[in-house]
Amino acid sequence: MISYPYIEEYIRQWQEGKIILNKRRIKLLKLIERDILTADDMYFDSEQIENYIAFTEKYYFPLTLTQKFKTCFIFLYYSDGSLVFDEHLDYEGRGGGKTGRISTLANYFISDLHGIDNYNVSVVANSEKQAKMSFTEVFNKIDKDDRLKGHFHHKKALIEARVTKSVFQYHTSNANTKDGLRDGCVIFEEIHQYENSSTVDVFTSGLGKVPNPRIFYVGSDGYVREGFLDKLLERADNILDGQVSIREDGLFPFLCCLDKEEEMHNSEMWQKANSQFHPPLTGYAKTLLRTVMKQYNKLEHNPDGYEEFVTKRMNLPKVDLEKSVTSWKKIMATNQDYDLDELKKRQCIGCLDYASVRDFVAMGLLFLKDEKYFVPKELTHSYICKPFADKHYAYSKEKSENNNKKDHRKFAPIRKWESDGLLTVLDIETMDPHLVVKWFVDRRGEGWNIKKIIGDNFKMDILKPLFEAAGFEVEIIRNPDAASGLLAPRIEIAFQNEQVIFGDNPLMRWYTNNVLVKRLPNGNKVYRKKEEVKRKTDGFMMFLYGVWASRDLEEEVDFFLDAISF
Repeated sequence: MISYPYIEEYIRQWQEGKIILNKRRIKLLKLIERDILTADDMYFDSEQIENYIAFTEKYYFPLTLTQKFKTCFIFLYYSDGSLVFDEHLDYEGRGGGKTGRISTLANYFISDLHGIDNYNVSVVANSEKQAKMSFTEVFNKIDKDDRLKGHFHHKKALIEARVTKSVFQYHTSNANTKDGLRDGCVIFEEIHQYENSSTVDVFTSGLGKVPNPRIFYVGSDGYVREGFLDKLLERADNILDGQVSIREDGLFPFLCCLDKEEEMHNSEMWQKANSQFHPPLTGYAKTLLRTVMKQYNKLEHNPDGYEEFVTKRMNLPKVDLEKSVTSWKKIMATNQDYDLDELKKRQCIGCLDYASVRDFVAMGLLFLKDEKYFVPKELTHSYICKPFADKHYAYSKEKSENNNKKDHRKFAPIRKWESDGLLTVLDIETMDPHLVVKWFVDRRGEGWNIKKIIGDNFKMDILKPLFEAAGFEVEIIRNPDAASGLLAPRIEIAFQNEQVIFGDNPLMRWYTNNVLVKRLPNGNKVYRKKEEVKRKTDGFMMFLYGVWASRDLEEEVDFFLDAISF
């Protein structure tokens, strides 16, 4: 049995109702009580814990009970001296003191109090401004304190400990310019902006060359979905839910967020998303609370800030329903199972969006069954012109070049989706309409009963004769905006009721998440792009047209050959 006073006090305050925790942190406490405090092969290094706390409170600021609680698990070891947690996820609402804390950790880790030679620390962020924040804070502390100057050399871009020769420096997440550093600790800021793990992979490749390597992931939530943060949170939840043990995965998941959106209207619940709001409030926390309260009060007159407030301050991902088709949760709910053999007995609509001849075209078959819309993953496909893919998604670049400075933000993993069979990149300047028609002809040849082909009027003057020559009936939507206005309520209800089924199709989820819903002065809603060039919506518009034509599908129609007795 092991324990530590800060842990005992934190648990006691929660049990007595003195602090309010969200469900994820309650799970964490239960995990600690079950798997750590009962362990006979673990120990807390009290000397390191108290040294860090004393160092921080002497040179920086008083630590809250929550911060002391988290510190214990940084210096938790197995009996063989290895770390129990070599990765730490600090996921908390904006203003939670995350950046200040990593400044003190970075300074302590390179110091002779920590006592490990060449224990270099790097902080990594997307922007130089964010990356420099912790470094600048440490630099300024040393610059103003002669006692610290006696222990550290501080230079413009590097701070070095005189005794351990450990250095602290900052980097932007331009992953392809780094081959991996000889670090003891890497701290990743702004993790909500990482669209994949490439930055993390590069900067952690040099770990393991000094004892006790550590990784810290720090940030609030953001607007990048299915990116690095979502996958990291899924990993953390697996640990908290007991699906993976801490002995298998050494991630310490400290997750602060509201449990449900309605809690944002009760300021007492805000401490679920931000541990600074646990009583008693520090001077910093009192100022922060006034700021957040002012922002909340402004929402009544400035509803455009609602999404930002819920996502950043309350740490609960929120997609403004006035701007997006539906929430990310409902987009993810499109990943439902279906029976292709059962669908093959039914008629379907062949739908396509051919918005531009130089970039994307999306095609698919839509089925209607039990008031649900099925666009199976196996029966959708997109074509992309290679020049467009090269220009906007760095398609032809080698993997190591995929995140260079000019194209550090990858909007879509085109190569991955191509290898998964969701799309084809065509080495042509403009789209060939014959390829589009052939895709539907091939699906018909596989036995799919396509009742008609539907698309908007763009390029259908060319496609319609080709489809008709191939024996298809064709319907053209002359005014897509008018159709959108009529269909918007049906689309919203279908997503809300989880009646849209794409299967596990990240390309269709991407298309859908890229859609901007704009309300016209007459009250009608039309569908636009959140970003005009790179965030494509072709697959969603293809789905929309299919829904329009689904009125011609009979709910219980079996494939006509089944009714014939040979």
